[in-house]
Amino acid sequence: MRPQREPVVTTRAVRVECVPDGRPADLPPGTPAQITQALGGSFTLWVEGQLMRLRGADADAIGKPVPDAAVATAGPADIGLEGLRGRVWQTLKTCYDPEIPVDIVELGLVYVCDVLPMDRSHDGQYRVSIKMTLTAPGCGMGEAIADEVCDKVLALPGVAEATVDIVFDPPWDRSMMSEAALLALGL
Repeated sequence: MRPQREPVVTTRAVRVECVPDGRPADLPPGTPAQITQALGGSFTLWVEGQLMRLRGADADAIGKPVPDAAVATAGPADIGLEGLRGRVWQTLKTCYDPEIPVDIVELGLVYVCDVLPMDRSHDGQYRVSIKMTLTAPGCGMGEAIADEVCDKVLALPGVAEATVDIVFDPPWDRSMMSEAALLALGL
């Protein structure tokens, strides 16, 4: 059964990213579209036979409220290394491939997530280093997904520095998906 699509029309000019190649495109006001996915704070739109990703900050362009980004950043800043590590993983679960309705953690795309204390001059602050992959090496959305991950992690209290590296070794395959992801995708 095909997921329900919600019809929308752009109310203003807006910049989007074409999926899967990631090239930017501008939609003029009055462009009809269908929302195919609204997860992780962004929207995937079907526009004239092309999938496009709309940033959550531009949700008003399709008559939607801007998604609340405060969910992952809520809570006390001083939760320690293990508490922050858990919060980072929770944040990673709010990042989605625009074509797949499963988060990047359940898809098995995150290979490494290191949370390390900064030096003494940044006491109580942490550095987060993430190594992740994509479902296909040629995916043009890799930079957009990595930027989203980095922005969300940097927004966490206590994180002073974040890096996200896209790697392809080992190559991703379906065996890396969680059981929940396999069920969600009917595999």
